[in-house]
Amino acid sequence: MRAFAPIILAACAQAVSIPNVLRPRDDLDNTWFTCPSTNIETCGTETGSNTCCFESPGGIINQAQFWDYLPSSGSSENFTLAGIYPYACNGTAQEYCDELLFINSSSPGWIVGTEYGDTITLEDMETYWKNNKGSDEELWAEDFNKHGTCIRTNRPSCWGENFMTDEHIYTYYQIALNLYHEYPTFQFLSDAGIVPSLTTTYTSAQISEALSSNNDGHSVYYRCDDTDALVEVGYFHHFIGPLVVLDYVKIDSLFKTNCPSTGIRFVPKYQL
Repeated sequence: MRAFAPIILAACAQAVSIPNVLRPRDDLDNTWFTCPSTNIETCGTETGSNTCCFESPGGIINQAQFWDYLPSSGSSENFTLAGIYPYACNGTAQEYCDELLFINSSSPGWIVGTEYGDTITLEDMETYWKNNKGSDEELWAEDFNKHGTCIRTNRPSCWGENFMTDEHIYTYYQIALNLYHEYPTFQFLSDAGIVPSLTTTYTSAQISEALSSNNDGHSVYYRCDDTDALVEVGYFHHFIGPLVVLDYVKIDSLFKTNCPSTGIRFVPKYQL
């Protein structure tokens, strides 16, 4: 069992504030320490040549959350973690980028809970990262294979000579959870009087305002299913430096909502 948590570098003042729960590595030898002291924000006029320091061809990350009501999953007072989804600066999704890094569906829980002995993170995953159509581990593995392999600054080669087996995977799951906890969507909505109901409906303007007012005024993506029920929310960011810096700049959503202007349902979990 490995006792390990990944490194954090100094964060930019405009970044999303992430709790400092990731301890520094014992050996400060990884490639990130060759990065410039002032890293470049993605999707701007400047680009970085070191792909361990500058996320490319991606540059945008979406912290996505689900409201699974049929079938239901997770707490009735929490959106569940969907994942962190990378996009190119033009809005093109980055998916399944390196099959050599793929993991099988039995790996995530073992990597986090046994190989790295982090039962706290594993319990967090089991609580908030839920699959309503299969096992949770299938979702965790699919998320890493589909999205995690596309974050170039988290490749094993960027960890330096003392790279430990699977630490890029372990780190990915930690960071996904940390970013998720920065956006308590259910609370954002309930504070604005938007609560699950089988009878009350809401307007797009109400939901948009409730979310953007908790996102420094930036628009937040939200999606409805074919019954006009809210099912997904996403918070978009640029990167500054590599993934493990946890330095993200909030931006407007890349996409418009498909929800109607009125009559949006927020269906309670476990009641249908």
